[in-house]
Amino acid sequence: MTPPPTSTPRRRRRPGRPGIGLRLLAAQAIVLAAGAATTAVVAAVVGPPLFREHLHRAGVPMDSLEEVHAEEAYGYATVISIGGALAVSALAALAVSFYVSRRLQRSITEVAAAATDVAEGNYDIRVSPPRLGDDFDALATAFNQMASRLQAVDSTRQQLFGDLAHEIRTPVAVLEAYIEALEDGVRSLTPQTAAMLRDQTRRLVRFSDDVAALAKAEESAVSMSYASLDVDRLTRQCVAAAQERYDAKGVGLHVHLPQPLPPLWADEQRLSQVLGNLLENALRHTPPGGSVHLHCLRDGDQVKIAVADTGEGITAEHVTRVFERFYRADTARDREHGGAGIGLAIAKALIEAHGGSISVASAGPGAGATFTIALPITPIRSEHHPATAAQRVPD
Repeated sequence: MTPPPTSTPRRRRRPGRPGIGLRLLAAQAIVLAAGAATTAVVAAVVGPPLFREHLHRAGVPMDSLEEVHAEEAYGYATVISIGGALAVSALAALAVSFYVSRRLQRSITEVAAAATDVAEGNYDIRVSPPRLGDDFDALATAFNQMASRLQAVDSTRQQLFGDLAHEIRTPVAVLEAYIEALEDGVRSLTPQTAAMLRDQTRRLVRFSDDVAALAKAEESAVSMSYASLDVDRLTRQCVAAAQERYDAKGVGLHVHLPQPLPPLWADEQRLSQVLGNLLENALRHTPPGGSVHLHCLRDGDQVKIAVADTGEGITAEHVTRVFERFYRADTARDREHGGAGIGLAIAKALIEAHGGSISVASAGPGAGATFTIALPITPIRSEHHPATAAQRVPD
């Protein structure tokens, strides 16, 4: 006989332990009982002497028949009035407590069940606001936000694993094919074959380094060394580093610095990495004979650096996704020439770590694209000098 399928059991309340609803009712009952006992004691100890004193002041003789009848009437009236008031109060209090406790119990049970589902990997669960006050509504909102972020993280994780496998598959397949050909004697270890094998291994190493850099940048775990940064010098250094590759492809590279720019309090190495990625991306997508223009200007309390090319351009459907990891608008582009789709994601993470933003604009295919970096101008306080002072971002 095939055993029935097993599933993870839900966490149940231990037997003999009442829920919060019954506890609230019990607490309310104890409060009512204490109030009734206190009222009875006060009425029995304080009331009769005061009543008797007022009778004597009114001229009723002590230990007379009138005094006895009056005290009996006072006792009956006290018992009836206080008992009736306590009974009505107890019923009303218990009814309200029962209603509130039921709603509270239902809300807590829903949150507990949803938390169990989230613990089991069901991140699409959501809870409804209990409407028992701002505190409970805030709890429900925070839980829904947590579940939503966990769902997004899980979805990103699954997509990341798929992208990693896809990116690694090609070089590994090439290496395996060449090794099998060498083993079977179909190929010999010529300099060309060795160069191909070395090229594929370098590609894997470069890809692993890019993934590690992206992870550090997105998690803000990368070490940031802040210093007073001359934007003019930084851009000219990045352009000089890329000039040889531009000349080899026949693409013009032009720098525009129309006005003196204020210094930035930033990490020179990381910003150089970002500009290098943008210049490399522009070169990759600009055909020979085209041009790339790098503009730097001040816009209010920001410094903006724009890299504009006259290359392939980006369609509207891809503009909003170019900064996603492993995403490339041209899926048919060769992996070696098109890159792994990580450079722009690294650039976005590093710019956001500086408190800035990066965006892209394109009029469409064939119209080129413009990537714009906006960095805040942070006043340099005297204690930050000299310019070589460094600050480490907490891991």
